[in-house]
Amino acid sequence: MTRADLRALTPEILAALANRGLVKRAEKDLAAGSGAVVTTTGDGTVRGVFPDGVETTLPPGTGLAEADCSCGAAGMCRHRVGLALAYQRTAPDASAAPAAPAAPETPAARNPHGAVNPPAAPLIPAAGTAKDARSTEDARSTEGARSAEDARSTEDTRDTGGGRDTPDGRSAAATTPGTGAARTADAPGPVSAGDAPETASAGAAPAFEDWSPGEFDDEALAAELGRPALAAARRARARGYTARLHRPSTADPVPRVELPTCTVRFPVPHELGYALTDAAAALRGEVVALAVWAFRAGDAGETTRVTVGAGPGPGPGEDGGRALRDAVALADELLLDGVRHTGPVFAGSLRRAREALGAASQHWPAGAVAELAEQLDAYAARGARYAPVRLAALLAELHARHRAAGRDPAGVLGTREAPVTPLRRVRLVALGCRIGGTARDRTAEVYFAHAAAGTALVLRKRWESADGRSPTGHELSARRLLGSPLLALATANVVSEHTSRAADRTVAISRGRIAATSVTPVGSAWTELPGTLLLRDVAGHLRALDERPPRLIRPRVAAESVRVVAVEAVESVGYDPAAQRLEAVLRDPAGNEVVVAAEYNPLCPGGLDALAAALAHPRVSCVSGMLSRAGGRPLLDPLAVLTGTGVVVPDLAAGNGDGALGTAPPRPADPVTAALEDGLAALADAAHHGLRRAAGPARARLADSAARLRRTGLHAASRLLGEVGAALDGPDPAAAGPVWVDAHIRLSVSLELHQEGPADPAGTLLSDTS
Repeated sequence: MTRADLRALTPEILAALANRGLVKRAEKDLAAGSGAVVTTTGDGTVRGVFPDGVETTLPPGTGLAEADCSCGAAGMCRHRVGLALAYQRTAPDASAAPAAPAAPETPAARNPHGAVNPPAAPLIPAAGTAKDARSTEDARSTEGARSAEDARSTEDTRDTGGGRDTPDGRSAAATTPGTGAARTADAPGPVSAGDAPETASAGAAPAFEDWSPGEFDDEALAAELGRPALAAARRARARGYTARLHRPSTADPVPRVELPTCTVRFPVPHELGYALTDAAAALRGEVVALAVWAFRAGDAGETTRVTVGAGPGPGPGEDGGRALRDAVALADELLLDGVRHTGPVFAGSLRRAREALGAASQHWPAGAVAELAEQLDAYAARGARYAPVRLAALLAELHARHRAAGRDPAGVLGTREAPVTPLRRVRLVALGCRIGGTARDRTAEVYFAHAAAGTALVLRKRWESADGRSPTGHELSARRLLGSPLLALATANVVSEHTSRAADRTVAISRGRIAATSVTPVGSAWTELPGTLLLRDVAGHLRALDERPPRLIRPRVAAESVRVVAVEAVESVGYDPAAQRLEAVLRDPAGNEVVVAAEYNPLCPGGLDALAAALAHPRVSCVSGMLSRAGGRPLLDPLAVLTGTGVVVPDLAAGNGDGALGTAPPRPADPVTAALEDGLAALADAAHHGLRRAAGPARARLADSAARLRRTGLHAASRLLGEVGAALDGPDPAAAGPVWVDAHIRLSVSLELHQEGPADPAGTLLSDTS
């Protein structure tokens, strides 16, 4: 009986189940002739005996981590990994051609037990890698201690391209055979010891199979995960949760589920025991069950976005409903009275509303209320963070979520989603940094790619500005975070055992005990990111996002649009002095044109010069940033650039902004965008002053904006703005509140559809005559 599950375990899957240090150690042992002697019984049980006397047994239907191993390790160990590798070497492949005649046996072909070892060329080349082969694991005396220490192998911290940089900008791990999974930017794609020619059949990627984890019933879940884990999952399901499904395809054959705070993958078809998740081990059973149920719900409706357990209905429970109504009432009060008439009492009311929403697990409106309070604080302090347009958008968002809560409470409110989930050992690839702040503080947002989950995350840090100092981004680059300078962290691979992920995809990383968190140079790890993060066809990726709900009611997810775009060519780079914006046009490998646009940040005066120099480099391979559409064209707000000499982070670059930049060609005006933005600004001006106190200039601005929308052809939007003005002129200006909300939602959604729709605006909004 052939064990298809063991044959499907590629080196990458084994590394995800254990770590790359254990995989390399097992490969080295096998190459040296000290691998397991493997036997298979009639029922499919695989048994391996190692030269040190350790025996490992894996019955059918059991995951590798649950194999019985006499070494005493509680979880994955090198023997369990070695058993899988040895089985792949010796087990017949039913789909393979007849084997070639065996080579004559030599004395070295027998192991200490006298059994014949499978022929094997060295998996770690002898040249240049003897030092790497002498892992620190060899010095450990007992397997129980070894398994604990193997999880912190120093090799494991270099597996994504980290290590010292060579003069040509590539990492040592990327240029030394057998030292990791990295390749150079000129030759993207993962490399592992399993890629050696002599192991072409062993551990090869399984053929694509169209299957769904929804096939597992609850009895199978209970048998594999345990009834306590299943009971915890049922409690979570009763509260409701959202998920996004990724079904298997020829390009990505592993089905996976994005849960609010973690990702679950099913790399081996029809095998539940090999399910992988980035959640902590104590939560594995619960999140795997939630993922299976999400696939069941998606399979029933043939959808990719599902809500499980809390479907359409009257909305949140009584406590949650009261908290949301109270928050909306506060938004109405602010809309009517304006920001100038708020004080400490209103700020306290907002704080209590945020706490009540958080207690009801309504994370998305709670986030909107928290941001609303920040806007009021910034206005009171005359801070630059205060923006009337943003304040108005938050008021409209609270109303929009309240209106849509009855249709999809879990998706619109974040109902009962866990606020924070601890993760097991994770590998994060830094994608750059964004610097912000006011006269009183500085903030840094470091963006990471979590390759195993296929998502982008963000780590935030805030510093108070002392003694009136105003440090630039370059000056902040030397400040230490997680024991490393900010610049090093923003261009690093981070491997940590002390990471937690919030529902909004922010992460917290602590250093913990010694060696629990490692920071190494990023090398060429960008080029090995999965297709969900590294885009070679930007237009195809953006088309797949068209099914998303409007931004007003989407989950408030940080780094939602952060991606890495592969660069085939940079066609132009220029500076628009009127807008103080650097613009470049590049093409991805699929031939799509992508506009890179970065506005001048006074906190980072050298940023545009550094960005222009990086884009002019002859070996630009990738650009990271926030990806969106403007007028149907892909638009990238850049975070960092990967060139042949390393990663450039413009916000942390040196310089004072006096570089000579070529002039960008004029961009054609877009009358639809201009009219919609003008209408939203007029609504924001009215909200800033308060609808009860809107003076003549604010009303005149609403009338002018309504006329401009009508001339542009947006008749419904024009009518709504006119109704706001008419209500303000009536006997009760408070009656303008609901109309103001209707108008703002209409204009903001129209602007979003226009910017993210087709390039021809006539195909989206010019037919708006309802």
